[in-house]
Amino acid sequence: MVRGMKRDLEGRNVLVTGGNTGIGRVTALELARRGARVWVASRSAAKTEPVLEAIRAESGNPDVSFLPLELSEFSSVRRCAEQFLALDVPLDTLILNAGLAGARGQTADGFELAFGVNHLGHFLLTERLMAALERAPQARVVSVSSRAHYQAKGLDFEAVRRSTPTRTGLDEYAVSKLCNVLHMAELARRQGPEGRLRTYSLHPGVIASDVWRSVPWPIRPLMTAFMATVEEGAQTTLHCAASPDAGAQTGLYYDRSAPREASALARDPALARALWERSEAWTR
Repeated sequence: MVRGMKRDLEGRNVLVTGGNTGIGRVTALELARRGARVWVASRSAAKTEPVLEAIRAESGNPDVSFLPLELSEFSSVRRCAEQFLALDVPLDTLILNAGLAGARGQTADGFELAFGVNHLGHFLLTERLMAALERAPQARVVSVSSRAHYQAKGLDFEAVRRSTPTRTGLDEYAVSKLCNVLHMAELARRQGPEGRLRTYSLHPGVIASDVWRSVPWPIRPLMTAFMATVEEGAQTTLHCAASPDAGAQTGLYYDRSAPREASALARDPALARALWERSEAWTR
């Protein structure tokens, strides 16, 4: 462990999706430095293991492990959850960090790509890990959304069953980020004010991270040239994941480590309930 680093998270178990790159890597590293036992869920063991070795070395914490996860395939999400549940440990913090933007296509299960990866894959993972979350004294689920959710004009439940129609995929990205905020708000409502589970959605900032990997050249370098660093982008995630102040709140949307008012659509409980019911049916 780094000399002088506070070790206030010892004994806590944390799972970070997409923790092998960008904001997720910084998040995993900082939580490991603070003593948490960290699992990084990502697609490629070959690409992730060198990152985990670096995190172990930088943090001085050997308890950093890999779980295979392909969010675009429900079968992979289920296997990932099963592997974690087989460890028979509580899950104190689930960080839904992985995602994509500016990509076009359809998932293996027949959903618009951004919706399927950014929302449905994480929805299913959260549901499958609920037994482990409920074993923790006060678990947290943190969803990395985006300020882009304000740009979503609606949520068309028929459109999310088709391939990406727009050329850039950014409209669909905004919808998927709206779904992240709705998901966390509805999960909080279903837990109730006395529930032990706390939920958070957040805007990390406009970050030059790997989430933009599908945006083609030369648009991508132009987009990312003036964006903030991944280190800056991880701060709100870390606040929601570990701050005692955030632990007293649930179901809120955060920006710059403080609650902010989400869009009107994101605050619509009927829409959140409809999304939950559709997501539940689609991922059975």
